[in-house]
Amino acid sequence: MRDPPPHLATPMILVLQSGASEEQIQHVVERVESLGMTAHLSRGTYRTIVGVIGDERQLQETPLEAIPGVARVISVMDPYKLASRESHPQPSVVDVAGVKIGGGHLAMIAGPCAVESAERMDSIAKAVKAAGANILRGGAFKPRTSPYAFQGHGEDGLKILRDTGDRHGLPIVTEVMDPRRVELVVKYTDMIQIGARNMQNFVLLTEVGKTNKPVLLKRGMSATVKDLLMSAEYILSQGNPNVVLCERGVKGFDSATRNLYDVAAVPAVKALSHLPIVVDPSHATGRPDLIGPCALAGVAAGADGVHIEVHDCPEQALSDGEQALLPERYAEVMQQIRRVAEAVGKSISN
Repeated sequence: MRDPPPHLATPMILVLQSGASEEQIQHVVERVESLGMTAHLSRGTYRTIVGVIGDERQLQETPLEAIPGVARVISVMDPYKLASRESHPQPSVVDVAGVKIGGGHLAMIAGPCAVESAERMDSIAKAVKAAGANILRGGAFKPRTSPYAFQGHGEDGLKILRDTGDRHGLPIVTEVMDPRRVELVVKYTDMIQIGARNMQNFVLLTEVGKTNKPVLLKRGMSATVKDLLMSAEYILSQGNPNVVLCERGVKGFDSATRNLYDVAAVPAVKALSHLPIVVDPSHATGRPDLIGPCALAGVAAGADGVHIEVHDCPEQALSDGEQALLPERYAEVMQQIRRVAEAVGKSISN
């Protein structure tokens, strides 16, 4: 387990009220310095500002806006410091048991929504591996909208997924929902998935951050890009640098698709953060006929991989069969992805 990173010296600007008195100005400077921070006073024709540099924890815990004479507080740096490009200008590459994600390497994550039987898992894994997938997915714990829906096979499902991955030479990724089960999931998996419903489960994020396992962090259903990066910051702040973001659609008003596929989030994240980002057109659209085109759009937009649900008999699936591709269709989509990847200078990691 890694130690949490040291806290950063963070700059802020205090804009003082127009007409602030000399007494108020000096009080602001003295108050800032009494908190162990450095104050730099700058007097302009119409405004006086105080530049502040200090420990980020102190800045976050101190209500600087409450100091008499302060009109506004402006943060110079993004709040997601460890996830930002300012702290890490070069794109990060995350290694999942030998499969690289980021830096021109594409992760092709495929498999059923839920782990069902060993036989079915084996059949699907064989098919997606032959098509070019390099990471196998499957849920052993399933967060469902209804408490009466299939909730997963738990540890038995983890064992099936692990055995299948080993048999076919595929690293595995599976979801953890409960902080109390992080240790159990880490025992079996190569990559931990944090689902959309748990993106802001900060206790869970903290526990996952204490592991050294790569993390696939899915964007919440109503989360902004900033929200997603702040959630990644929780994991990074605990010493785990191996975070891969995932755009899987957000809530929209149009019922034509399951969610609103925000492909613009991919280049937006790339501009703000060094972390790799993959797309999940299965959950984003909920429609097999749209998965292929949206997968291609994601790769063209700069995504570092594609997450697709595949099932050899969707009508019998215990979870989300309506949004899964048949293996033969997945193979066709993979061929198309390869051509787009080549056009944008990326390759599928082996």
